[in-house]
Amino acid sequence: MPGLEARLKDKSAIIGIVGLGYVGVPLAVAFAEAGLKVIGFDVQDRKVAAVNQGKSYIDDISNETLSRLVTSKLLKATTDQSQLSEVDVIFICVPTPLNRAKEPDLSYVIQESEEISKYLRQGQLVILESTTCPGSTREIVLPVLQRSGLKVGQDFYLAYSPERIDPGNKKFSIKNTPKIVGGVDRESTRLTKLLYEQVTDVVIPVSSPEVAEMTKVFENVFRSVNIALVNELARLCENMKISVWEVIETAKSKPFGYLAFYPGPGIGGHCIPLDPYYLASKAREYDYHMRFIELAAEINEQMPYYVTSRIIESLNAHGKSIKNAKTLVLGVTYKQNVSDIRESPSLKIIQLLHEKGAEVSYNDPHIAEIQVNDVILTSTEPTVKNLSSADCIVIATNHSSYDYQYIVDNAKLVYDIRGVTRTIKRRKNIVRLGE
Repeated sequence: MPGLEARLKDKSAIIGIVGLGYVGVPLAVAFAEAGLKVIGFDVQDRKVAAVNQGKSYIDDISNETLSRLVTSKLLKATTDQSQLSEVDVIFICVPTPLNRAKEPDLSYVIQESEEISKYLRQGQLVILESTTCPGSTREIVLPVLQRSGLKVGQDFYLAYSPERIDPGNKKFSIKNTPKIVGGVDRESTRLTKLLYEQVTDVVIPVSSPEVAEMTKVFENVFRSVNIALVNELARLCENMKISVWEVIETAKSKPFGYLAFYPGPGIGGHCIPLDPYYLASKAREYDYHMRFIELAAEINEQMPYYVTSRIIESLNAHGKSIKNAKTLVLGVTYKQNVSDIRESPSLKIIQLLHEKGAEVSYNDPHIAEIQVNDVILTSTEPTVKNLSSADCIVIATNHSSYDYQYIVDNAKLVYDIRGVTRTIKRRKNIVRLGE
């Protein structure tokens, strides 16, 4: 039987991807489209059934694409992890959430490593893609895999390669986004680089999995810190009666040394709200406290509370108490034009408004139903009647499908968190964050 290198080069290698979510499905599709056979693994029957039926639940993957790959037998999904023994490469793309104490929960990574160790065989390459603490590949995954009796670098190979998927981004995909790879030994790095070259234009090998892990965390901490900075600036600009949006646009005229970030209701998605805590947790192992990073995370987490207080103030200024106020929130996903509500600050705002006694409804063209506390809400159409009957319209997510002129024209009061009404002539019924 040819070795892994030969099987990768002639595309006879079988790829196994554990975790069919926002990372796993696009990765599975990328390898299948490159001509390699892919088996996706997940514990949720509904996800496995959807993939096998060619029905995509990921925004960036169409039903047509998924169905074509399934029909051509390049892609299939299963809940049977014993089939891990049949694949040549195993990707770990499982969730890595925070627990209630905001500490990293790597239980899914550990559980999956234990499963893989049962079926690990000679010649296989295991790659961790999940966001995690620096050191996790070597300190957590490797010891579990070696319980199999196989030795890394000799019998099997292990590396870390952070996902760099930006949901909803039409410009950058797996193919044209540089991929970072760091193996626990040189051969693991070399084989991982060779593997990704099948689907990615640029592959960047680094000296260790720790460097790759730290790079991933740093990229998202960078965003968290800068978002916190501009959220602080927005609050100051409100007090100074300056438009933060004008400040940002003006600063963008500088052709060097500046990168634009924008204020908002908080941060969402899987990575940015979590990564600061992953890095801070690891730092504490070395008796080091990442105060700057932790403060940035706290500032961003407080934004839903601040926004809620400003909504209440705006209602009061228009002669309406928050008690029983009809509030329509537009957009509940964490970013525009996607159907991802993970860690979405819009959900927190709805919860806070509800707890303050408001009568809250929402609209989102991507999300038909949400649960807030014990209440199930369904998306309300932004008709003239629904807009005009609301005491306050909250623009929480700036979906491109919204007609903001239409919204403003039919609303009593608009609280714009995203600055999307800036091109509309100043009206007394518009209140914007950062102004």
